[in-house]
Amino acid sequence: MAIADEMILVLDFGSQYTQLIARRVREENIYCEIAPYNTDLSLYTDRNIKGYILSGGPASVKESGSPRLDESFYTTDRPILGICYGLQLIADIFGGELVRSETREYGPSQLSIIADSPLLKNVKNESRVWMSHGDSIKQLPSGFKLIASTATLPAAAVQSNNNKIFGVQFHPEVAHTAFGKEILHNFLFDICACKGDWTTESFIESTIRNLREKLNDKKVVLALSGGVDSTVCALLLKRAIGHNLYAIFVDNGVLRKNEFADVTMMLSSLGLNLRPIDASARFLEKLRGVEDPEQKRKIIGNLFIDVFEEEARIIGGVEFLAQGTLYPDVIESVSFKGPSATIKSHHNVGGLKERMHLKLIEPLRELFKDEVRRLGRQLGLNEQFVGRHPFPGPGLAVRIIGEITLERLAILREADAIYIEELRKNDQYDKIWQAFAVLLPVKSVGVMGDERTYENVIALRAVTSTDGMTADWAKIPHEILGHISNRIINEVRGVNRVTYDISSKPPATIEWE
Repeated sequence: MAIADEMILVLDFGSQYTQLIARRVREENIYCEIAPYNTDLSLYTDRNIKGYILSGGPASVKESGSPRLDESFYTTDRPILGICYGLQLIADIFGGELVRSETREYGPSQLSIIADSPLLKNVKNESRVWMSHGDSIKQLPSGFKLIASTATLPAAAVQSNNNKIFGVQFHPEVAHTAFGKEILHNFLFDICACKGDWTTESFIESTIRNLREKLNDKKVVLALSGGVDSTVCALLLKRAIGHNLYAIFVDNGVLRKNEFADVTMMLSSLGLNLRPIDASARFLEKLRGVEDPEQKRKIIGNLFIDVFEEEARIIGGVEFLAQGTLYPDVIESVSFKGPSATIKSHHNVGGLKERMHLKLIEPLRELFKDEVRRLGRQLGLNEQFVGRHPFPGPGLAVRIIGEITLERLAILREADAIYIEELRKNDQYDKIWQAFAVLLPVKSVGVMGDERTYENVIALRAVTSTDGMTADWAKIPHEILGHISNRIINEVRGVNRVTYDISSKPPATIEWE
């Protein structure tokens, strides 16, 4: 779809900060993609790659089997920036000497600039940087020079004598590095000569143009959920192909309380060619007795496609299925180790049938969530859509740990509705990236009135984030959490205990399954 005129390619060696590198590049209005380090770069021959960034990673360059790039990669005429492991890899490839530290250096350090470099322009001397490494450079390779050091690390930043290859032993992408933004800006604009013209307006213009060229007069069915992703996708397609778009909203039986009716009403205001379908009984029958989360996702993903294909046959002449896949969905479904090691199958990436009769089209596949929200505002979308918390395609199926039953769905729906209602009433909803309740597969002892009870446990989850790739647990005031807990226990039959999840991502994920 809407390919940018220029791009930066980040090669991922497994750093927890890789997605943050891409975010920082995109903040400079430069398109950026992440690819596993072992990606076949010939796939990018038709792309205008202005430079490469090699991410950090948990491995040691000196370990047997550590991830590497072929030596021919370094002969590119495009600039390269190595971060932590990326720097060590560069040093090793060019004949430098590395030493393995007995303990990892993790945390803040003071950077001292020791030589002029385009990478460090406008960077204050003796500025704070954030370290996270085990190996370090003992002897620079021939053809490189030191440009910055710290008290514990002589080679904190280096560059090649031809000003093409640069490396830093700290993380410029994290907020803890005081002048990290300037360092990345220098690499992108002064060294890679990027223009920085990848904006929301340019994305809308090029996406609509490309959609019209690709789809022409063809009919498209769109998987619509009422969330910001699929709704923005709908608006782009509506502008591109008008009445040839058929927006299908499916009740899969695992939606939140009143979701089907509420979302149908909301979507009707957008003037879409909307087709609401109640397939709840069909989905729940397929999910009966299933406990494994991956199996739940596969069942729901496959059945969604069945419903869309059936509806397409009724409409007649439909060739394409559109959906609001985002870039984090793509990233999390292909790890740096390759396609075999994934975090989870996303309903709109890993959960699709291998054989579909419809061709897939994903106009938002290149974007992070916050970029989609900006896009929605630019398209004139109401805040009731733009500000909605993300909701997974498998819905409550992955928020009920274990088997899905009508009774368990009813319990979770009521608890979740109370939770969201109280967050809105107490002005917390818009401060939070995502909030939801989870029904656990355990029961606990309690006392209600004069009776001993043995009932269900609800976990509340709320996180703050920018794009969902990393997240911290939300610091909701205790008195609000206490009130929510009391309401759930008092009003939802079958619950006698409420817990609050204080796990960050990583190491946890946002969803429980």
